Amino acid sequence: MELPAAKGSGLDNFSVAYFTASCDDPATNLKYAAALQLDYPILSDPGKKVAEAYGVVHEKRPVPERWTFYIGQNGNILHIDKKVNAASHGADVAKTLKNLGID
Repeated sequence: MELPAAKGSGLDNFSVAYFTASCDDPATNLKYAAALQLDYPILSDPGKKVAEAYGVVHEKRPVPERWTFYIGQNGNILHIDKKVNAASHGADVAKTLKNLGID
């Protein structure tokens, strides 16, 4: 699986923090991020507690769903994208941020 790099996606036009989360251990994620030269962090959730809380891991899906959560500064979820296209996701995120009125 290749994660989309944020470089060139237009995300740098927004004042937001972005990252990806994985159920792999931190060492695996560090190697993966370095190999792909990602310009954003991968958070580790090997116990799957956060993934379960967000509903991306459940009885029917032990491997996490690839969803994007847009979370406002107040901690509220503004939008959930459940149809992530890895090839265009950086640009898709920028478009969604614009549609949500986020600067």
